[in-house]
Amino acid sequence: MSASAKVRRTSDDEGPGTTKDQGRPRTKDGPRTKDQGQRTNLAKLLAATTNRGKLAEIAILLEGVGFDLVTLAEWPEVSPPEETGSTFAENARDKALYYAARSGQLTVAEDSGLEIDALGGAPGVASARFGGVDMSYPDKFALIYDALRRTGAGGSPARFVCALALAARDTILFEARGTIEGRIAPEPRGDGGFGYDPIFFYPPLGRTLAELSAEKSTISHRAGAFRALRAFLVRPDTGYA
Repeated sequence: MSASAKVRRTSDDEGPGTTKDQGRPRTKDGPRTKDQGQRTNLAKLLAATTNRGKLAEIAILLEGVGFDLVTLAEWPEVSPPEETGSTFAENARDKALYYAARSGQLTVAEDSGLEIDALGGAPGVASARFGGVDMSYPDKFALIYDALRRTGAGGSPARFVCALALAARDTILFEARGTIEGRIAPEPRGDGGFGYDPIFFYPPLGRTLAELSAEKSTISHRAGAFRALRAFLVRPDTGYA
């Protein structure tokens, strides 16, 4: 698992203030944290995704940073943007700027997916849409296994990639990328996680991501990217700590 980060600063880039009461992140919809239900004066951080699995992971990864973590449920009138980027980073930037402009909040957006070497990096940025937006993940798995059988490349090396971007108004303030390397499992295994986790085998632990529990939050592609964001948000020189 690896992560890289990039910071973009402008002369008027000052983060929102926080109180001394650095409480846990919370969401209006999805994962519940201990102090949810208590009103705070913390600055808001919008996690711009409707994926409940991602929201649960993000809430854990940003726990204690000192923001009131909110979701798109607070802006039901805002429709999702079309994802037209050719890379995860492009899509993350586009979504962060889109939702920051419409919500008026400091916004983090991410784009993530599975790259399979034997399939030329597919499904890649089209991971969620692979086989059709309404296709179930078991059916997506079947498409992938069929394609791998045709190429004679069962067990192909693969990786999960997560690119994130943090935006305020019309400015990207920070970017990060996390990856986890593995291979496609012989068959889906495990009931945990979400998405393609059951077919992604992680050799160091000898299990698929869907067979992991708390370990996933320390090794995953999303963990790498959001740990970098966490480090950025708590740095004194960023104005967010």
